[in-house]
Amino acid sequence: MRAFLTMIWLLFFALGAGEAPAQSFRHNGPIEVAIQSGSGGGADVFARTIARILEKEKLLSQPLRVVNNSRAAVPWAMAYLAERKGNDHVIGIFTDAWVATPLLREDAKYTVKDLTPLVHLLLQPSIVLVKADSPYATLKDFIDAAKKSPARLKQGGGPAQAVETQQGLLIQKATGVKWEIVSISKKPAKIADLLSGNSQIIIQEPSHVTDELKSGTLRAIAALTEKRISSLPNLSTAREQGVEIPFLANGRGIMAPPGISKEAIEFWEELFSRMVKTPSWRKYLEETRVEPYFLKSRDFGQLLDQQSALMRSNLQEAGAKVVR
Repeated sequence: MRAFLTMIWLLFFALGAGEAPAQSFRHNGPIEVAIQSGSGGGADVFARTIARILEKEKLLSQPLRVVNNSRAAVPWAMAYLAERKGNDHVIGIFTDAWVATPLLREDAKYTVKDLTPLVHLLLQPSIVLVKADSPYATLKDFIDAAKKSPARLKQGGGPAQAVETQQGLLIQKATGVKWEIVSISKKPAKIADLLSGNSQIIIQEPSHVTDELKSGTLRAIAALTEKRISSLPNLSTAREQGVEIPFLANGRGIMAPPGISKEAIEFWEELFSRMVKTPSWRKYLEETRVEPYFLKSRDFGQLLDQQSALMRSNLQEAGAKVVR
């Protein structure tokens, strides 16, 4: 399938400190950034945000060339990196779909094991939500009710590989309690289903339900995170409520082709180590209600191994056809 590519130049030049990281390594030309979506998609917006921050904070001297895929194809973006082995001038925007998609699609030729993890940058936290007049004050309340009437309660979810569905399945496995997870494609439809009483909980990112939380239409009853969320400090975690579930990282980061130089890896590690300490980055995290979660290459690779194993096991137990 022929991908339609759009090339957009994002030029920004360092002043003063310039490319201070890894002085032994310098890019000698433009840097390509492979994006799994077309212009305006989530990964595209994230890439452009990083570009603006690097420009504002004067951290990079070489131009970035963003390479979009209009068909929003994760396999294409991963192949774009994997087939440029040893190329120090190509990076890609990682999302959780880079873990899940190759497990389910035979046309996905590569997995994250075929790439070089550079840095993990942030987590997109998930919260459990109920409608305002729900009898459930906590996730524990909902689980206790599901024990008594498992056939009566439902979660508005997505396809098997969706983070919200995966997290619902992890809660079920951890507690031994079952409820129906209904696949609903769009966020507004999920909220409408919850408000109608057809489902009793949904799992979403805080940034996706900002208006509903402010208006009181929805209530958050648990954070599915290792620690409390910065934007919702009074919301207890599932663990605090006595519900222990494995850590499912819905994050974003930077990947590179296989076989790139050690110097290039160190360059990107140091560059992004500086970026995540800047006021511009902290402002972005606050505005988008996401959480900092910075890992360098080695630790990022270990996280990917753990997440791949967790996702594979979860999908298999859910009855999904796992192809690798």
